Amino acid sequence: MSNDPAKSLDVVYSAESTADVAKKYDDWAKRYDTEMATLGYRHPNICLAMLTRYLPRGEGPVLDAGAGTGLLGEWMDIVGYKQAEALDISEGMLEVARSKNVYSAFHVAALGEKLPMANNSYAAVVAAGVFTVGHVGEEGFDELIRITRPGGILVVTIKDSLYKEGLGGYLKDQEAKGVWTILEETPSYVSMPNRPDTVPSRAVVLKVN
Repeated sequence: MSNDPAKSLDVVYSAESTADVAKKYDDWAKRYDTEMATLGYRHPNICLAMLTRYLPRGEGPVLDAGAGTGLLGEWMDIVGYKQAEALDISEGMLEVARSKNVYSAFHVAALGEKLPMANNSYAAVVAAGVFTVGHVGEEGFDELIRITRPGGILVVTIKDSLYKEGLGGYLKDQEAKGVWTILEETPSYVSMPNRPDTVPSRAVVLKVN
């Protein structure tokens, strides 16, 4: 994979299958933190801010869904969320995350497929940068709802292109059906300011009913 962080992103966005996504993230894992910092990556910061607004410090467990190398896990640990678990499609990314000693458990699985956790396992699930092009769409939510406790919180970022193509309507439809309550939705923001062509995203907080 290229050492240019923008090109590395293009490579993973162009993945053609779940296995292909995993392989490309495996190849990128050791450079990921440095390259995303170069791009000014904001999703984990914004998700952490939303989480602290709705889940009291110290409560958990929290699942970092799409944890990657553990950027969000490091910050959750610092601010007092000590019961955190990591889920990612890439074993290579989770290998880097393990070295940070901030997660109590690790799960290799793909969102949108059956997850290995029991029903009602988590007080909160955070998915930063997962609901995006070439990764996960509305099919990822069913299992996240299943593993989150009633009254629990989902904090997700959603690429605006997906949101406008139907995912925003899906969120509102599920609210109307009583599946969850939309607690907050941020304005659109650019997740990587140092990549000028970045499509904006937004963060959404959902309370599972």
